[in-house]
Amino acid sequence: MCNVSVIEFFIESIDCNEFKDKSVIEVGSQYINGSVRPIIEKFCKPKEYIGTDIVQGKFVDKVVPGEKLVEEFGKDRFDVVISTEMLEHVKNWKLIINNLKKILKPNGYI
Repeated sequence: MCNVSVIEFFIESIDCNEFKDKSVIEVGSQYINGSVRPIIEKFCKPKEYIGTDIVQGKFVDKVVPGEKLVEEFGKDRFDVVISTEMLEHVKNWKLIINNLKKILKPNGYI
């Protein structure tokens, strides 16, 4: 899910070098009202882009709750972790944030 203000912020702040040839995961990727995914894939050329959410939908490649990210993907797996407007929908946000950090490679970007 992504508000237009998030997309505008992303466009103004993007550095495609942070994505080029990198493994990217978006947690909470279901398309509701916008997404940064098409921008990243078209202009920044990541090696892979995986979208996850708790339900299937547009831009969701794998149905995986945030609590199970490490079990599904393993530690130190992704160069970039993206999550927009997701944390306010989860109960155990501390666990989710810890999982986002665990699936991120050292020196990666959240």
